[in-house]
Amino acid sequence: MTVITEPRPASGGSAAAPKPRYRVTGRRVLRSESTKLWSLRSTWITLGLGLLFLVAFGIIAALRYRSSVNSGRQLDPDFADATTLSLSLFGVALSQLALGVLGVLVSAGEYSTGQIRSTLAAVPRRLPVLWSKASVYGVVALAIALVGAFVTFLIDSGILSSTPAALTISSTGVVRSLLGATVYLGLVGVIGVALGAMLRSVAGAISALVGALMLLPGLVSLLPVSWRHAIQQFLPSEAGQSMYSLHQAPHTLSPGIGFLVFAGWTALALAGAAWRLSRSDA
Repeated sequence: MTVITEPRPASGGSAAAPKPRYRVTGRRVLRSESTKLWSLRSTWITLGLGLLFLVAFGIIAALRYRSSVNSGRQLDPDFADATTLSLSLFGVALSQLALGVLGVLVSAGEYSTGQIRSTLAAVPRRLPVLWSKASVYGVVALAIALVGAFVTFLIDSGILSSTPAALTISSTGVVRSLLGATVYLGLVGVIGVALGAMLRSVAGAISALVGALMLLPGLVSLLPVSWRHAIQQFLPSEAGQSMYSLHQAPHTLSPGIGFLVFAGWTALALAGAAWRLSRSDA
């Protein structure tokens, strides 16, 4: 006689539940990039430096101007037409380097460590990674610039209240200029992310960033005057400066046109990064 037995389910009579399958969504990619950004010590240090440069140099410039006025000696040429606004934004040139360099580290840093392979394996479509990195860091850089610009102006307006450079937050064009500086620094951070993703080298992307923002204007200044006036106003740094200038100098763009030109440079950098990311392996 043959005895046939039926197999019994192990332990408790219930089959093992299948593992949940997670879908890649835009919100999850954003959350992942935000977590990676804030988990790095370099993020806190570099953001702190960006804020410190913006606030400290703005206050130092205001104190130096007030000291010159109180002493009765002739003002330096750099301070001849200074206003509370221009003095409070004195640190933008250094702050842009800190925020731009951190943008480079956000994207190119993953290539140097090899972490980008894990990132792209989790998000095979690739481009959402770039958009998320640029969006997350762009918002962070924008917030840092907003706080730094307005806090520095409010402090400087108290320091310079009784001087020829005095302005208040309600003066014509002040809020627009402070917001222009905020947007400019936020977009510089996005350009840093784009250059890092496009060049995939921290050193190379930082060199390109510094060259575009600081060295290129110097080279263009060597051109004949007619050429210089035609070209210089469309450079990234010059277009960005027109976004937060209180009064427009000759041969410079209006704030609105300056914003469109600088936004165009930002879009061009992102397009180059998107093309490289979609066409070549990590």
